[in-house]
Amino acid sequence: MTATFGYDAAKYVAEAGAEAERVALAGQPGIAPELLYFLAGDAAVPVRAGIAANPATPTQADSLLAADADPRIRALIGRKLALQAPALALAQQYWAQQLGAQQPGTPQGRLRLLAWNTLCSLAADTAIMVRAIIAEELKAMPDAPRALILPLAWDSAMEVAEPVIRFSPQLTEADLLALVTAPPVPATVTAVARRPQLSETLCDAIIAHADPGTVGVLLDNPSAAVRESTLDVLIANAAEHTGWQEKLVRRPGLSAGGVRALAMFIAEDLLEALAARPDLDPGLVRALRQRVKQRLAAGADPLLPAGPPEKAFEAAGRRGDQTMMAALLCHAAGVPAAAVQQAVRLRSAKGLLSLCWKAGFGPHTGTLAQVVLGYPPPDRILPVSATGGWPLSQDEMLWQIELLAEQEA
Repeated sequence: MTATFGYDAAKYVAEAGAEAERVALAGQPGIAPELLYFLAGDAAVPVRAGIAANPATPTQADSLLAADADPRIRALIGRKLALQAPALALAQQYWAQQLGAQQPGTPQGRLRLLAWNTLCSLAADTAIMVRAIIAEELKAMPDAPRALILPLAWDSAMEVAEPVIRFSPQLTEADLLALVTAPPVPATVTAVARRPQLSETLCDAIIAHADPGTVGVLLDNPSAAVRESTLDVLIANAAEHTGWQEKLVRRPGLSAGGVRALAMFIAEDLLEALAARPDLDPGLVRALRQRVKQRLAAGADPLLPAGPPEKAFEAAGRRGDQTMMAALLCHAAGVPAAAVQQAVRLRSAKGLLSLCWKAGFGPHTGTLAQVVLGYPPPDRILPVSATGGWPLSQDEMLWQIELLAEQEA
């Protein structure tokens, strides 16, 4: 667009002389609009930056600078126009309803429509920094236009999308569910997991679609409404996902069964933290503290091999070393040796499976424990499930471990 002003801007700028003087002119709020438009085409970046940042710069000059080769200049225009976004969007909607595809008849109407179109263009700019600056200005704006918010939230660059996803009041639950179920990039789901006040429905969707790291982020979100039943499911898998364990120990809303399940496999320091929770039933607290004492009394066996216990357990099983397997299972599960001996003596397939689960081993080790330690008849061996998981439910494995403890006592 060409701007026609009855003003000899070229002569004025020529008289201003050096770049420093032109930069000073560009930042003056009371300068003539003709001069500001002329300086928008200056060869010096600092001068154009001054024009871009100047609130008095005419809309035609902003539109010109929105196509500047330097993304820093475009970002300055984007920030300035983003602050006007609600008013510009309302003006655009008004003229669209009044005139359809026609241009507004008033100069002010045409300028507002030009500013809106310029902002929309910058919100889709090829430079991430331009889009990110607009997103930062709009992220918490209560009346930010959804026409800008939605594309920014779906941006594949998280510098752009995350501020809007986490804070924009314009995003509805349906918007967020769509982002979770069909994210443009995996990190989109992580950004949703950090958003305050997530509903139970959204938390369930995140857990269903997220990787373990993102589930950990959700557990760190104190205002996320994770269902008690969902927490129980996560606890059942936390022996394999050790990064969840501390987060679950400190997570509000745990059921008594979930607390007991956690106590079966977490480390001593986390067990102490679990027992110190103020929201637990006194009887459950006493049981947890007793378990802490048992763990401390058991201590560590200096004869156990170094390295991950599960790997050592598998190696001992391959060479048929029942003594080492029993010692490793006792140590990793945090149970008295008599409990493991009881499962072996009874040739209890369910008991050995449950001890492997409590030790934090994988489901395949349960088969190894049955074959080498329990040697039950072939038709009584419990294989891994069709999906590769444990063949028993968490509740049944908890009951088996409690049964072994009672028999040992």
